[in-house]
Amino acid sequence: MSQYTAPIRDMQFVMRELAGLDAVAALPGCEEVSPDLVDAILEEAGKFAGGVLAPLNKIGDQHGAKWQDGKVTTVPGWKAAYEQFAEAGWTALACDPQYGGQGLPKLISTAVMEMWKSANMAFSLCPMLTNGAIEALMLRGTDAQKDMYLPKMVSGEWTGTMNLTEPQAGSDLAAVRTRAEPQGDGTYKIFGQKIFITYGEHDLTDNIIHLVLARLPDAPEGVKGISLFVVPKFLVNEDGSPGARNDVHCVSIEHKLGIHASPTAVLAFGDSGGAIGTLVGEPNRGLEYMFIMMNEARFAVGMEGLALSERAYQHALQYARDRIQGTELGVRGGPKVSILQHPDVRRMLMSMKSQTEAMRALAYVVGAATDLAHLHPDEGVRARNQAFVDLMIPVVKGWCTENSVDIASTGVQVHGGMGFIEETGAAQHLRDARITPIYEGTTAIQANDLIGRKIAREAGATIQGVVAEMRKVQAELAAKDGDFTAIGRALGNGIQAVEEAVAYILATYNADIKAAHVGSVPFLKLLGIVAGGWQMARAALVAERKLAQGEGDAAFYQAKIVTARFYADHVLAQASGLSYAVVNGAAGALALSDEQF
Repeated sequence: MSQYTAPIRDMQFVMRELAGLDAVAALPGCEEVSPDLVDAILEEAGKFAGGVLAPLNKIGDQHGAKWQDGKVTTVPGWKAAYEQFAEAGWTALACDPQYGGQGLPKLISTAVMEMWKSANMAFSLCPMLTNGAIEALMLRGTDAQKDMYLPKMVSGEWTGTMNLTEPQAGSDLAAVRTRAEPQGDGTYKIFGQKIFITYGEHDLTDNIIHLVLARLPDAPEGVKGISLFVVPKFLVNEDGSPGARNDVHCVSIEHKLGIHASPTAVLAFGDSGGAIGTLVGEPNRGLEYMFIMMNEARFAVGMEGLALSERAYQHALQYARDRIQGTELGVRGGPKVSILQHPDVRRMLMSMKSQTEAMRALAYVVGAATDLAHLHPDEGVRARNQAFVDLMIPVVKGWCTENSVDIASTGVQVHGGMGFIEETGAAQHLRDARITPIYEGTTAIQANDLIGRKIAREAGATIQGVVAEMRKVQAELAAKDGDFTAIGRALGNGIQAVEEAVAYILATYNADIKAAHVGSVPFLKLLGIVAGGWQMARAALVAERKLAQGEGDAAFYQAKIVTARFYADHVLAQASGLSYAVVNGAAGALALSDEQF
């Protein structure tokens, strides 16, 4: 297994030059965010990721979490690493200072999150779910719930989960059957079973705080009848310590393709009289509240796609440098060379590198927009940024995760036959990545949300504004020559492809919703590719200015321009084909009868 080195130089570039770190630092509550502070955080996080978490990644894959008699034992070294993680304050990075958090912007936590997920995705899932639970309680919990749970969740003493899925209710949450019976004293007894609960049971902390979807006795049918409850593994004493064991138990954990060290639990609530819980917010608004966690989790899963792509790229690059095989093309009788010298290996590595950088740029820009949406003093600026975030979260989640499967697979291909051998470690990245297009709503669910709620419902207003910003960058490129001409031409073609696809969606969605949805996933991929190309073009323009001014690392900036050119020629070039599939793909997809399949 290769070592992981956090790509801090590229992270710094994206944060400062593309995501607008200065603008984020100027927001109310962010006054202490200086470049030196950000650099120090990235440096320390990189050390922890590379020195503590990454060495456990392969061990976690090989050993896996173990279940016995309702208890889950995590991988050797996991508990010590988690204790270090919490003691160092990493669990509290972006949390509210009122409950012990550090209150740092989303942009910073996004970069740090990438490191955890690259170093050890299975480990990172535990704090990820806890952060989502914290966010839901912060926004909708009662003062008593916040005071009881948040300080210890923020500190990492306790972890959190979200419990949606049931055996008969996968993505269709209208089918949720778990029930909540009021006890007359403000508490409820919860009865039911939940599946696929990440870190639903473990030995890392002495309590786990479950957020659970369930139905009240008088609830209406469907999604409008779901409420949200907080159900701790151990009831909490008045002094804040864990008390009696609650009636929630782990029946089993799943045996999975990847992320073996992350326990995916089946939880039974109420087998011995009822699990005690309290209502979060108002009755029958649970799905609305759960989407607070869901949006946080969807962005985080998109970061998993980015992070695994970076890890697979580093792994493949190291192997390509070390693997000596064949002679250099065009050098007759020359010495054996590393496979990095072979054109197709270079093409594969550039494909991995360019798409990873594009994903990082887009994700960090969305992270910064989240800060602006929450903290900017101008209501109009907040609204515009929130609309951009809402549009792009399905793209970050869906595009980055689908890419990660392809990129990790390319990493196996770079290794050749050795990539198929588990000892090299290349296969783990592919196995770990494969869940990400499914987690927190499949790619189709993201894509349906994108074309329905984010485009058709608002008649394309937000995406048209984004396209206008893309056009500004294209115009700047058009005034230049060389690589910039090629980048600008490809970006322009990509923008046109997006416009054509959006026009089709707006014209078709209400008239023939099935036809529109056939193209939803190709459209999500199209928008991701073009939005990534927009950011790569911006990066190239910044790099050109830096080179002209003689600032910084010339080799780094030159590589930025070349990488943007590769992305334009090899990735943006796919845009027109995807647009064609959006506009013309319905007939072939919907024509066969069920019996003809």
